[in-house]
Amino acid sequence: MRGTKNPDVDAIVALAPDLVVANQEENRAGDLDALRAAGIAVWVTDIRTLDGAFTSLGRMLGAAGLGRPGWLDEAETAWRELPEPVVRRRAVVPIWRRPWMAVGRDTFTGAVLARLGVDNVLAAADERYPRIDPARLPAHDLVVLPDEPYLFTADDGPEAFPEVPAALVSGRLLTWYGPSLTEAARVLPAALTL
Repeated sequence: MRGTKNPDVDAIVALAPDLVVANQEENRAGDLDALRAAGIAVWVTDIRTLDGAFTSLGRMLGAAGLGRPGWLDEAETAWRELPEPVVRRRAVVPIWRRPWMAVGRDTFTGAVLARLGVDNVLAAADERYPRIDPARLPAHDLVVLPDEPYLFTADDGPEAFPEVPAALVSGRLLTWYGPSLTEAARVLPAALTL
């Protein structure tokens, strides 16, 4: 089926699925239109908040004829029970290198971090994922480096932000909405405390 950016629409149609789940950021409108034209139901997620994740996932699973799974209730409870942050941090969240890009406005990642007391200094950017110059960023006291989509490591990333603590985190926990949300509520608070 190839990938989200270049799916084999004919192969997907040949499978005759009851429902194709797509993502507004990841999938091309033309591919989704082609699937719909072939008579296939397409559910497109566009999740930008934690509450939106819980609501949308519940609706999507219902549309697929599935009941509400236990992990969704566990995740919602885990996030609801997190204490309100006492101290807020200001962070930049790079997601790519060569060119440098970071999390900007109106993103699920930004919402997750905000709930954990970490404010994205690029939340008012014109783009959701702007190009950045690490030497010309708003004041921040933390750099959050996920391991996807770019694999930042202790030797590849932190050196571009000298004098600022860098938190290396699982991109799955920071950017995915789904079963990993429960683990994210348990793991990310400690990972972001430097």
